[in-house]
Amino acid sequence: MAHKAGFVNIIGRPNAGKSTLMNRLVGEHISIINRKVQTTRHRITGIVNTEEYQIVYSDTPGILEPKYALQNSMMSFVKEAISDADVLLLLVDIYDKNADFFGLETPLKNLDIPIIGVLNKIDLSDQSKVEEMSDILKEKFGLKEVIPVSALHDFGVDVLERRVKELIPESPPYYEKDALTDRPMRFFVEERIREKILTHYKKEIPYSVEIQVEEYKDEENIVRISAVIYVMRKSQKGILIGHQGAGLKRVGTEARKDLEKFLDKKVFLQLYVKVDEDWRNKENKLKNYGYKG
Repeated sequence: MAHKAGFVNIIGRPNAGKSTLMNRLVGEHISIINRKVQTTRHRITGIVNTEEYQIVYSDTPGILEPKYALQNSMMSFVKEAISDADVLLLLVDIYDKNADFFGLETPLKNLDIPIIGVLNKIDLSDQSKVEEMSDILKEKFGLKEVIPVSALHDFGVDVLERRVKELIPESPPYYEKDALTDRPMRFFVEERIREKILTHYKKEIPYSVEIQVEEYKDEENIVRISAVIYVMRKSQKGILIGHQGAGLKRVGTEARKDLEKFLDKKVFLQLYVKVDEDWRNKENKLKNYGYKG
């Protein structure tokens, strides 16, 4: 039997459950998860390998109408994922009946690749709602098939996996067979820190931070990490650090524990907070932080 390999990209509105589905499909905590919208900022790859196939999944930012430069970059990741997919997974929350896809409906209808509508969170619904939303998706996007799942509860994901394996083309692998992702470890450190900020802070703070690992030393018995949390204003720095440093300490402690599980190794994590004024609106800053121009 010929080897199969392909790029299977997940797109959808914010909070549809893309990152939860991605982690479920890959079997690892690759993408950070939070109830807040715009949790995913980058395109994140997770790779599944067997002797017979290699599936390269991509999680993407939620589809939205950009309001500042960072969101423009986020949408460019979505458009890139649409253009280079072998199979596209269009994930929709079962209760997001009137979701706005900001003009992507027509381009998706014109794509010459398999598109699977994935109807998520069906554990919150009933069969009649599943059938209603499946019909809506088929008409709206010209889809031939819709697979209902609950990514959170791992229901229906096996059906989706089998269908993906059928649809990916014959091809040699694109990455080494032991690869889990194409991202460096520093990226996942930054994402784990940001995940804790999303969890513990409200209002503008989670959307105003950018994390940069300045030092990553993988020693025999410990990984030593130094990272900077950039905020857009001086007032945000004080809020993030908290009274007598309690806020920053909580973020650091929880991120360190997560990283020790992820790396299976003891971690020493130092965090600093600096101001990079209005960074998310400046193209040169975004490029420095790894976003698209």
